[in-house]
Amino acid sequence: MDCPSEESLVRMALEPVRGIRAVKFDLNERTVTIDHAGDAQMLLDALLPLNLGAQLRESVPIGTAQGNVVTTLLIPKMDCPSEENLIRMALGGVAGVGLLDFDLAAHTLRVTHQGNAQTILARLAPFGLGAQLIHSKPATDDAWPENESVDDADEARTLRWLLAINGLMFLVEMAWGLLSESTGLIADSLDMFADAAVYILALYAVGRSVALKRRAAHLAGWLQVILALGAMGEVLHRGVTGSAPESVAMIGIGAVALVANVICLMLIARKRHHGAHMKASYIFSANDVIANLGVVIAGALVTWTGSPYPDLMVGFVISLIVLIGARRILRLQ
Repeated sequence: MDCPSEESLVRMALEPVRGIRAVKFDLNERTVTIDHAGDAQMLLDALLPLNLGAQLRESVPIGTAQGNVVTTLLIPKMDCPSEENLIRMALGGVAGVGLLDFDLAAHTLRVTHQGNAQTILARLAPFGLGAQLIHSKPATDDAWPENESVDDADEARTLRWLLAINGLMFLVEMAWGLLSESTGLIADSLDMFADAAVYILALYAVGRSVALKRRAAHLAGWLQVILALGAMGEVLHRGVTGSAPESVAMIGIGAVALVANVICLMLIARKRHHGAHMKASYIFSANDVIANLGVVIAGALVTWTGSPYPDLMVGFVISLIVLIGARRILRLQ
């Protein structure tokens, strides 16, 4: 282990292991120090599939969980991986924050930390996700469920496939959207770009410093803002001057994007219960299928009515969704 990409793989491998409170890397010394509950062997079991030569140097008791607090938050507007990544980065620089346990389906987050829970809420408030404190109680060493065995190297390969598919479809939909004068395809390509940005941050930026994570997130956020505003401007321009979107291209390329996202769902279907990051990726791809169907339906309506307005409407809605996501990224402190 001597580079950030391998550090990122190690972090992903350790994510499903319950009871981890803090992880500290030293790439120069090729060591990782883990504050955890339970047997150290479960940590080795999680790292061995990566073939990085992980060995146990020492394991010493540091006392009980006294002083640690488990705070459960309700976050009503947290329902996709981009918002989970924002929260991880927002809390990554908070002293005393350890384990983050996300449940996107229930819109909840469990944080193991030291200090006052209001500090956690204060870091989340700028995102406007409606974070609320459910309860906060002292942590116990036996509060963690049994670890599940997961092939983490295989998960990393799956996430890279998702990144490749979304990146390719961004280019394809953007090109065909411009050629066919379809704002729906242009906007849907931005949705693909947003997905690709999420996977890039999840795979690579997580292994780097908190400051670099935030700079990378802000860069992705500003790029999304520029593209989304450009797409919305194109919608308004064509709404005023008129447009003639090619419905056949909308239906055809929209269907290709739909197939691409169905492939993404198939890739992660069996892994969606292997940690929050895989569950979140599954939810994100499922939401993309709905957007793809919207473009296909809009193309059919353009054919049926002879009007460009279905294309303009779906283009505006998807662009607005991307813009809202970018705004949340840029509010990261």
